Amino acid sequence: MDAMEKAKNIITSKKFVRAVLWIAGACAVIAVVVVLWSVLRGRTVDDVPGTADFVTETIAPVDNKTTVINVVAGDTLSKILSANGVGGKDINSIAGVLKAKAGITGLRADKDKIEIVRDGGPDTPITKIVVLPGPWRRVELTCDDAGVWNCNAIDIERDTRLVYRQGEILDGDSFYLAGMRANIPAGILADVYDLLAFEMDFERDVRAGQKFSVLYEENYHDNVHVDNGAVSVVSFDALRGNVKMYRFKKSDKTVGYYDPNGNGAIKSLKRTPINNAKVTSSFSTRRKHPVLGFTRAHKGVDFRAPTGTPIPAAGAGRVVARGYNRGHGNFVRIRHNGSFETLYAHMSKFAKNVKVGTTVKQGQIIGYSGSTGLSTGPHLHYEIIKDGKHVNPMTVKLPAINNLDAENKKKFLEYRETLDKAIEDLENNPKGFIQL
Repeated sequence: MDAMEKAKNIITSKKFVRAVLWIAGACAVIAVVVVLWSVLRGRTVDDVPGTADFVTETIAPVDNKTTVINVVAGDTLSKILSANGVGGKDINSIAGVLKAKAGITGLRADKDKIEIVRDGGPDTPITKIVVLPGPWRRVELTCDDAGVWNCNAIDIERDTRLVYRQGEILDGDSFYLAGMRANIPAGILADVYDLLAFEMDFERDVRAGQKFSVLYEENYHDNVHVDNGAVSVVSFDALRGNVKMYRFKKSDKTVGYYDPNGNGAIKSLKRTPINNAKVTSSFSTRRKHPVLGFTRAHKGVDFRAPTGTPIPAAGAGRVVARGYNRGHGNFVRIRHNGSFETLYAHMSKFAKNVKVGTTVKQGQIIGYSGSTGLSTGPHLHYEIIKDGKHVNPMTVKLPAINNLDAENKKKFLEYRETLDKAIEDLENNPKGFIQL
């Protein structure tokens, strides 16, 4: 009897221990969940690994009335408004009025913002929705007593100022490093690259001692710098002489760049399609082929470019060939006019919708660099063919486009004097600006 009672006590004791352990485990799980929830709730979008591209970034309102939402990848108008308590019927009405009155059909990630305004605080109804498609436009949406949404698009006035920066290439410098040292913003430097690429090769034409300068726009609102505008004047002491370009708006409102005499400064073709790419093999009538091992002509220029680097068209034209051959691998050939063609070889793949017969714009992506065909590594092989004969892309004289007629040329020369006077004034006052 005692043995039986002892056995019952042991069994009861084991059940009790298992029950205690189960309850303890459950409590631990609940505690972990609570801690994780508390941590995640306090994190910003950037703190949550792998979710930054898909989570709406909300900036806490300063006045407890306005919530500012930065649009990120994966966001839609419907998703954002729904998350803020706007019903489906109102969302459809808002989308319709935005399209009809403001020309807004969608939101752009990392560019657009939305403000949700509640006059009584975070728990009260929405009184206004503001869409900010960039820093210079504000679209306000309000709902009247009849439940109709109204839209008011406001263009924000810019305070545009001309500023002047100049620099010099030092030993071991790239143009980019020299430009940054001269306090030229990266975006302006990229624009300068695009402009000067028609005249020079930044890999081979940059030497110590060369001087350069840029006159460009800075945009302000309420005396606060918002962004930068266009390059107004750029000057560079290239190996082939000084290159100088002025931005000018013609009477038909089109804008172009012109040399000091009013001739079109933008050429029909770029010498270097990929900006700032290093030349690994130059144009030559006799070069030992790295794969075949014997000497033959190298009818283009090779630019180092990792596999997948986008390749832009060097000029506007029509695709006349797209395919594969043993030497070039995947290649595209573009005819630009009656005299000039360009060829791009060793591509890893072609851009979508770029086929034979396709008309392309200058700068449009036509493919991606690779190492197909007879190639020892990823790069772009670039050729210019003039009147059926291969020419050196770095030295061939390229035709200018968009020259000025007599009336516009007269206006340009007068405007050039204004810009030259601005540069002269700012050279004497480097920290100053000229208000437009």
